[in-house]
Amino acid sequence: MTDHAKPLPNPELRDHDPPAADPWPDDPLAALPGYLLRRAANAMMAELATRLTALDLRISEATVLLLLGGREDLTSADIGKALDIQRANMVPLLARLETAGLIRREPINRKSQAILLTEAGQDRLARVREVTDRFERDLLDRVPDAHRAHLVPALRALSG
Repeated sequence: MTDHAKPLPNPELRDHDPPAADPWPDDPLAALPGYLLRRAANAMMAELATRLTALDLRISEATVLLLLGGREDLTSADIGKALDIQRANMVPLLARLETAGLIRREPINRKSQAILLTEAGQDRLARVREVTDRFERDLLDRVPDAHRAHLVPALRALSG
């Protein structure tokens, strides 16, 4: 038998950790990007929802507060369009925020009303920002360093 020389290490792998074991070896869908994207989105949204319960808010409510921060010109139609929420769903969503004392309505003209944060809404928004900032940092910490710069551009490309 002849001695075989060991292959040279791949220089691209020198500075990286070895590939992790496949966490779903028996899942035939685990190679499908759409499936993985849906699973990741579901897991991340469930985690964010759990974190927001401490503020007594749902994700949709926190998102409205984030959108309204610093704005005084948005109507319910504007909010619905920006967040892709149907009008039928906007009514109860805004009613919950209004009942909680987080938003108020102010006439813009004869037909439209601006949705504005109250003082309590601004206070809650500050807490929402703290929770979401921490959540976003934790999310990015799960992504390998080499891929972080590409994550947001890739997601933007997929969302059109």
